[in-house]
Amino acid sequence: MIAWKNLDTLASYKKLSALKRVNLPDAMSGEKGAERVKKYSVPMACGLSYNFAAKAVDDEVLAALSELAAEQQLTEKFAALYNGEMINTGEKRLVLHQLTRGQLGGAVMADGRNKRDFYAGEQAKAAAFANKVHAGEITNASGEKFTTVVQIGIGGSDLGPRAMYLALENWARANGTLKMDARFISNVDPDDAASVLKTIDLKHSLFVLVSKSGTTLETLTNESFVKDALKNAGLDPAKHMVAVTSETSPLAKSSDYLAAFFMDDYIGGRYSSCSCVGGVVLSLAFGPEVFARFLDGAHAEDLTSKETDILKNPALLDALIGVYERNVLGYPATAVLPYSQALSRFPAHLQQLDMESNGKHVNRFGESVDYPTGPIIFGEPGTNGQHSFYQLLHQGTDIVPLQFVGFRRNQAGMDVDIQGSTSQQKLCANVAAQIMAFACGKSDENPNKSFEGGRPSSIIIGEQLTPESLGALLAHFENKVMFQGFCWNLNSFDQEGVQLGKVLAKRVLAHDTDGALKAYSDLLDI
Repeated sequence: MIAWKNLDTLASYKKLSALKRVNLPDAMSGEKGAERVKKYSVPMACGLSYNFAAKAVDDEVLAALSELAAEQQLTEKFAALYNGEMINTGEKRLVLHQLTRGQLGGAVMADGRNKRDFYAGEQAKAAAFANKVHAGEITNASGEKFTTVVQIGIGGSDLGPRAMYLALENWARANGTLKMDARFISNVDPDDAASVLKTIDLKHSLFVLVSKSGTTLETLTNESFVKDALKNAGLDPAKHMVAVTSETSPLAKSSDYLAAFFMDDYIGGRYSSCSCVGGVVLSLAFGPEVFARFLDGAHAEDLTSKETDILKNPALLDALIGVYERNVLGYPATAVLPYSQALSRFPAHLQQLDMESNGKHVNRFGESVDYPTGPIIFGEPGTNGQHSFYQLLHQGTDIVPLQFVGFRRNQAGMDVDIQGSTSQQKLCANVAAQIMAFACGKSDENPNKSFEGGRPSSIIIGEQLTPESLGALLAHFENKVMFQGFCWNLNSFDQEGVQLGKVLAKRVLAHDTDGALKAYSDLLDI
């Protein structure tokens, strides 16, 4: 029997809180540090590994975290999720994004159908459509092939798919699988749409409109912007657009689109990259086979999240260490630092994934919690970030845990040897150096040059960023966020906090305002 309990009621949490703190600079120095790097590493799927040697934990802390996982029934709650129990209590919905990439438990029936079959069927439709576009069986009005795909969406309909496309673009070019260039329009700011539309060949562009409800204000506004541009170019918008939506939305059976691909309410936007939200644009850009490999990697990582041993379950371990840092050590934020330019938008995706999921002040039952929940997430690729905000990370008054991601080989297969090392070696040297600099610091008589150290980090390491390893990386963080929500007894699958602003914006546009809201509206000349 699963019990949903607040973190601060658990005996294991009280035990964890009472443990002696690890002296990280001492633990990571000399041969002790070398042994930790070998010892504190957990294999992930698709050749990745999660190394947490530079985290402020030891065997005693890990044992307490294992007790916390057991007492809070974290893997049992995951099993309830993938077997189709109603986990999203706020909206009274199942949570089924894992089913888009494979079966983890028993068959899940909802809405009178097998949900795995439904998701796989929509992916098959998207694959068939993409293949016809690539083969020239679906063309523009002149019978010419489409060469560019443009996704129109916002939030989870943009951040995840955009991050995944950018992550694989160079890999696809190097491996001859780039079928179409992809662009993205998300912001209702007209300059966003204009900047894309002015730099593409409209005649050879296919647009993917993504809105589950079919009523998203920003997305429908941008759709109108695009349709106007197409009409002004003498083109029929209905010959250039497809929709990704729910079966009940107004977009579902509209003649305004070449085709429609469906999702449902059991997949939240920020968890939708493996559904047709990501599948249509990624299949068009790279081919359905590449998207299938991405799904395989995500499913392989999902399987590791079923493990009850935290040292065999990297997402669970990562989540537990994060809870320890947030609730016991009191750290307010986490920096995501991929040493891979291909992952340039991955921190932005994780920002939504984490902060929209676990940025909550009430538990699953609507009761206020008396402990910190989700951290602030931010980040940039290395080495760029080193020349930006690392100063605060090294010497600021707040300690910010760090999540590095690195690969031994680049994607493009191009490099240069300068001063005895390649660009890739320089990149990897920097991430290794930063981990140690953050952990151990440096003493100096000049206080301005003194680094206290004790800044914890972990690193996910792989051979190369491929479709499989990208899928595994995505699933790792999705499952980490899920496990942390379970730890904090939150509903990680609704986002009521984003709704108030939407309601007020509609009032502003309807000129139904007073007080300060009217004053701001007047200030902005609305």
